Formats: sequence, structure tokens, C-alpha cells
Amino acid sequence: MNFNKITEEDSLHQNLDLLDTIDLLHGINNEDQKVAKAVQLIIPNIEKFINSAYINMQKGGRLFYIGAGTSGRLGIVDASECPPTFGVDHDLVVGLIAGGDSAIRKAVEFAEDDSDQGWLDLEKNNIDHNDTVVGIAASGTTPYVVGALKKCNSNQILTAGITCNPGSPLAIEAQHAIVPIVGPEFVTGSTRMKSGTAQKLVLNMISTSLMIKLGRVKGNKMVDMQLSNNKLVNRGEKMIMETLHINQQEAKDLLNKYGSVRKAIQSKD
Repeated sequence: MNFNKITEEDSLHQNLDLLDTIDLLHGINNEDQKVAKAVQLIIPNIEKFINSAYINMQKGGRLFYIGAGTSGRLGIVDASECPPTFGVDHDLVVGLIAGGDSAIRKAVEFAEDDSDQGWLDLEKNNIDHNDTVVGIAASGTTPYVVGALKKCNSNQILTAGITCNPGSPLAIEAQHAIVPIVGPEFVTGSTRMKSGTAQKLVLNMISTSLMIKLGRVKGNKMVDMQLSNNKLVNRGEKMIMETLHINQQEAKDLLNKYGSVRKAIQSKD
């Protein structure tokens, strides 16, 4: 397949190894400023996908992220933050990476080149037609991801693909193509930079918007967050104080009694 691999194009910055630190930092920052704009341009595409995924999740469906290398790790980061942030079950948003969990810290050679393994990994999680699968691959060519989406499509499973190369196999295969075009990387081909940042911004939009629509935020507060450390307990007390207009000790007592910000607030409704 012939398409323009923007992520592999030569950097707009030359002789990086000769630059002073300050020039390196300005160069990286100047490139990073292009990322948010690239994401802004595709918000309508992201919106359409989120609305479709929301319908599935209302039916009890789960959200899967599947990727390799940096892309896979970004999916796992976003998925793993949903339970503590929004109080959802750990299997509601699931991140899968080529090579399995050991690949989170150390690259597993050639794991991404298996076009069948992605679907096999989804099957291990009992994937079904109510679930939603987001393939993440900056290049848009990763066999592990593209192969998984092909099987999902043939099994009537909702799919999206996040890639930074328009016209790539992932962009074509996905029912919802999400393609922030960020241009060449500061270090040629290093897609952990702008491409990775763009992917994370999109993932933030997807998970946060879905959790809000599913009722996991009240006003602008994380009322279902897991109270897993003192910082979050203090934050919870502050939320209760502000919402119910009570002092800290009263808020502390309510939080201790009910175990969550939402239940503490509802107790006074």
C-alpha cells in the first residue's frame, strides 16, 4: 500500500547533535505546540466515535485499547487511570500491548509483527459485540493492531484507529479514523514525541468524555474517585465541604461513614 508516511519524514531541524541545550528545548517545544492544533482539527471525528462508544457502554460494553510499543503503553496508562479517577471496575477500560505485560517496561522483539495475536489477546478477554476497540499506532501499519481491527470488523465490533498517518492501513481499516497530523518528528521517526503526545491527548478526550457521559463526574468533580491516599482523602473532604457548605470535621465524618464523596453528598439530598 502506497501512502505518505509523514511520521517517517525527515525532521525540520538539522544538526541536532551540534545544538546547545536551550536550542534543543526551544526546537522540541516549537514542534509540540503543533500537536494541540492538530487534535483540534479532528474533534468532529473524535465526537462521532465517542457517541458511538457511549451507546455500547450504556449496554454494558467495555472499551479496549490495543497497541504496540509507545502506543500500547499510552493505552495502558489511560486505561489504568480510569478506576482510581472515576471509581469504575478495572475491566471496564482495558489496555492491551503487543508482547503482553512484560512489554510495558521492556520491548518484546517482533511482537508487533504478528497480525493474529491482537485478536487472540482480545479473545482472551472475551470480547463481544457490545465492546469497543481502539487501535493505536502512530505509523498506522502495525500488524498486531491492524490485524485485530480487521477481525473486530468482521465480528461486528465497533472500532476506531488513532494514527498520525492519513491513508495508512489503520486509518482505512478503522470504522472511525482519528488522524491527528502532527508532521515530522523533532528526531526523525521518533514517534514517542509529537505522535505520542497527540495520541495521549486523544485518549484523554475519549476516556474523560465517556466517563462524564456515564455519570462518573458530578458538576466538575471526581465524586467516584478511589480514596487510595491522604491527598485524595483531603480532596474528597474539600469537595464535600464545598458542596454541602459544612466544615472539615463534618466532611471527614461523612466521608468516613459513607466511603465515597458521591454517597456522602447524596446522604444530605
